[in-house]
Amino acid sequence: MSVAGVISALLQIVLVAVGSPLLVGVMRQIRARLEGRAGAGVLQPWRDLRKLARKQPITPRGTSEVFRTAPLLMLATTVAVVAVAPFVTIAAVPDAGTDLFVVVALLTLGAAALALAGLDTGTAFGGMGASREITILALVEPTLLVAIFALSVPVGSTNLADIVTSILHNPSRAITPANLLAGVALGLAVVAETGRLPVDNPSTHLELTMVHEAMVLEYAGPDLALVELASAMRLSVFLGLWATLFAPWGIAADAGVGVLALGTLVFMVKVTALGTALAAGEVFLAKLRLFRVPELLAGSFVLALLAVVASFFFG
Repeated sequence: MSVAGVISALLQIVLVAVGSPLLVGVMRQIRARLEGRAGAGVLQPWRDLRKLARKQPITPRGTSEVFRTAPLLMLATTVAVVAVAPFVTIAAVPDAGTDLFVVVALLTLGAAALALAGLDTGTAFGGMGASREITILALVEPTLLVAIFALSVPVGSTNLADIVTSILHNPSRAITPANLLAGVALGLAVVAETGRLPVDNPSTHLELTMVHEAMVLEYAGPDLALVELASAMRLSVFLGLWATLFAPWGIAADAGVGVLALGTLVFMVKVTALGTALAAGEVFLAKLRLFRVPELLAGSFVLALLAVVASFFFG
């Protein structure tokens, strides 16, 4: 990577790390307002992270290094994806390591590490949450990979920058049947990966419904702060990837100050708009029963397969 690429990557990391808790705060505030509540405010996630970071670290008895390293691994894999993804500018994307399959693998590695940490606690809730999380991952990953393949067929490459550049040079590709089908399939996969309704409810602690929360019940203090920050960043990353792949307009082609500022503003607007739509939609949705979730994810996989077929016939 060039010096400009390193600067762009650092900009993206700082932007996502600082803005992700704010995005979560905006989504919570929107839900609160639509439900007739005042809400805790947009800055509340940052207040929670600051409070947790000041607490004394506590590790449950009997846990191994898996439990202690999972938050760091989850955060590290997310930061690695942010560093190479063309969120703000294509200049941040190195020649190697930007393959979409690599990006999906890194994000899955972070989720799998947290699931192993849930199992490592030896508690009923941790094991239950880990089992549910791995089940959802096993159903979501094929959808992500097949939908990605549908996007790469017309371009001839699974490189993020190549796909974005192709749509920027030929905007009509953004509304092809393959892209539309892949967009819906990836949208459902993003909802499942980030633990949003109707797959999971991020605001519940009922043992019969929670998935993500069940895995992190034993975390406290700075470790819990890392998990919450990484989860917020993963939400921004998935929404940013969706916006980058299906609405890449506004992404800077170089690392100039002016274009970086514009790219940053456009990225913030796109991710905030997607987060707002997601939060507003959750108000009108009920959580699916766990045994109904595979039906929803199977539908997204079928859409991804149709996107692959359409990519060969319509380009």
